[in-house]
Amino acid sequence: MSGGGRLSGRVCLVTGASRGVGKGVALQLAEAGATVYITGRQQETLARAAAAAVSARGGRCVPLVCDSSREEEVAALFERLRQAEGGRLDVLVSNAFSGVGAIAALHGRPFWESPVTLWDQINNAGLRVYCRKTTESCGTFKD
Repeated sequence: MSGGGRLSGRVCLVTGASRGVGKGVALQLAEAGATVYITGRQQETLARAAAAAVSARGGRCVPLVCDSSREEEVAALFERLRQAEGGRLDVLVSNAFSGVGAIAALHGRPFWESPVTLWDQINNAGLRVYCRKTTESCGTFKD
């Protein structure tokens, strides 16, 4: 579907796309013809597993290492995307998640015994940082 498809000419960013749901979303966006930026914490996983599969579906894939829990890395990601795509970002899929270990550590305990910091451990990577950067960068991306 290269050069065609419902999302031809669209720019998408999928965080946490080296495996699982994020990889699946990236594959579908690529199949629809989009340029898909994918992020993950490990270059090898991104390049080997995800980028090759996404590119094979017909879209253009750009794998970028980014730890979504680190605000400065997310800021650099948005800046790189803004420069590379001329300010265009059509779809943002915020799929990064880092709360598995924190949740597993509390297995078997009632939720009301969970520390308040659990919220941050679960939501900082996938929600907080991207919400903040999306809000900050709205004026730099085109309609």
